Amino acid sequence: MRNNPIPSIVLAAALGACGVQPELLNSERIQQRFGSYGVEVLQQDDGVRRSNLYSVHNGVRVCRTYALVKFIVPVNAELTATHKAVVGGQSIGTSFSTAGWRILKETIFVGSMRLPGPQHAIARLMHLDDAASLGLHAYRLILRKGAQTVYYATIIESHHPHYITETELSELYAEAMSAHLDSAEIDALVELVLN
Repeated sequence: MRNNPIPSIVLAAALGACGVQPELLNSERIQQRFGSYGVEVLQQDDGVRRSNLYSVHNGVRVCRTYALVKFIVPVNAELTATHKAVVGGQSIGTSFSTAGWRILKETIFVGSMRLPGPQHAIARLMHLDDAASLGLHAYRLILRKGAQTVYYATIIESHHPHYITETELSELYAEAMSAHLDSAEIDALVELVLN
């Protein structure tokens, strides 16, 4: 039995809508822009992971991307070994890319969210002193190797304002934007990130 909750015709249509993807993984982009990259798993259970994708500035970790990952469970058997590395704290993109999987992002939403203030946990991770607007990118992470295509997770990334803005996200993912969320769905995405 195949472990793929998406009918193949729907998945094929979604992948066709993905368009041209940015060349760099988020980890590579952080490394390139800030000179270092690390990932810290903040919270994780069988289905959800919250991560701090950071660079080091003057000896201090600065969160560049706060990522909320909702895994598709149970995980496809073909992904088990690499998934173990991911839940062990490794970078998702780097782990699957190294294992020979092509990473596709089916964009659900590009926009921004407002942090309530510097006391919020995300603001503290990002070392922000004031209320800030973060670029927000929500997408389905789809893996492809040969003829096999697997929907692995839904990911919501909120980005430090000095890393990637909403405008930059719109430019990066303009070709891939296909989903239109209503305000209640957008509010639900933001609520997931903030809580």
